[in-house]
Amino acid sequence: MIKNKLADNNSDYSLVILTTSASKFDASVFSADEIKYVKDELKNKKSLVAVNQYNRMVYVCLLENKSKEQSLYMESCRKAGHQMTALLNKTNVKSVLIEARGLRQEALCFTEGLALANYQFRKYKTSGNNNSLEVIALHSNKLTDKDLLWLNTMVDATCKARDLVNEPVNYLTATQLSNEMVKLGKQAGIKVTVLNKKEIEKTGMGGLLAVNKGSQDPPTFTIMEYKPAGHKNKKPFVLVGKGVVYDTGGLSLKPTANSMDYMKCDMGGAAAVGCAIYALAKAKIPLHIVALIPATDNRPGENAYVPGDVIKMYSGKTVEVLNTDAEGRMILADALHHAKKYDPALVMEFSTLTGSASSALSKYACAFLTTADQNQNTALKKSAANVYERVVEFPMWDEYGELIKSDVADIKNVGGPAAGMITAAKFLEHFIDYPYMHFDIAGTAFVHAEDSYRGKGGTGFGVRLISEFLKNKI
Repeated sequence: MIKNKLADNNSDYSLVILTTSASKFDASVFSADEIKYVKDELKNKKSLVAVNQYNRMVYVCLLENKSKEQSLYMESCRKAGHQMTALLNKTNVKSVLIEARGLRQEALCFTEGLALANYQFRKYKTSGNNNSLEVIALHSNKLTDKDLLWLNTMVDATCKARDLVNEPVNYLTATQLSNEMVKLGKQAGIKVTVLNKKEIEKTGMGGLLAVNKGSQDPPTFTIMEYKPAGHKNKKPFVLVGKGVVYDTGGLSLKPTANSMDYMKCDMGGAAAVGCAIYALAKAKIPLHIVALIPATDNRPGENAYVPGDVIKMYSGKTVEVLNTDAEGRMILADALHHAKKYDPALVMEFSTLTGSASSALSKYACAFLTTADQNQNTALKKSAANVYERVVEFPMWDEYGELIKSDVADIKNVGGPAAGMITAAKFLEHFIDYPYMHFDIAGTAFVHAEDSYRGKGGTGFGVRLISEFLKNKI
């Protein structure tokens, strides 16, 4: 937890002073000689200066706005926090006090980057060292208790999402994923209902059941509802997340070398929406929000569905399956149809859906396709920039729908080699009748090398974006 002060008896700490000025420093912290040293170092284009005061280390971090875009400046603050985390852990610091007098947004972003960079997934490690940093305190006369609550909540929820994405399928089955969502619900005051396989069969979720046919483990369908007294919205916001806990591609087995190695991350959308609703509830945001998570693994065993099968979906539409590796859209289609029951103001769906999204945008942004109005889309893009979980909009033109027409069913589940991320969205469009935003996070949910404060492995992408966007609705 990020605190606003350190315990009075805590003498084992380092001090980080954030500043946007290279000329003004507190004489109560530094001697005259130290001030001269710091100023000289900053004049030599150093942005981080260390002062050894023997009983503690003091670091001066100069934050300079070198861009006309505020979002780029705030991201540079987060990255500066990441650099500080590496230094503190390298020197075995246990506690740090960040002094950011006169600064608000810079202080929040720097501390967010520092805290997120300190994340580790060491559940299965039997050797090696944990990061030394245990306590982070942030002080600024510009910050409120609400600021600190929001900052703590974002870090907590993002790290929980990372944990879920990093878990292997021999622990995180569909059943266990639903159990984890129940735990989050209990912690945050969210009503959680989990449909088991018999209930899913009774409901008629044909897409989810078809994908699950190749598995020995049953599917689940998790419904999370946060409806606080006095909520501001008449119609709920609904979040939908793809929960494929492992994806072999099914009988259309993934052909690319190493392409299956990280497929435990194929439930990154489920982690994003489950942890986002958790965050918004913990922060007591007065909105009615629902999260829907269809979950299964996709394997080629048992009585697995095959290319050529025709599946009757929950909505009643029929789908010709031409590739069993296009499974995410099959389970999401049932969840999107279920969302109609809520008469939602907006549905936001997150999924690690297509390789084409990852190929087009890599780890730097997710594909964004939308039927929502321009005001909603503009607000979404602003929120994406604010938290630097960027989106790139692709078109939903009618012509792309021609590519998924089937000769034997209403639609087919793939549209060919071209425009894969768009035809996937056009497939899902068949199951909605409300304003809809689709986020293909295939390239951003999991990274294979350290990416600043996002770390390595599960990134928790989407938690901060959803939370920022919906918080601004009040």
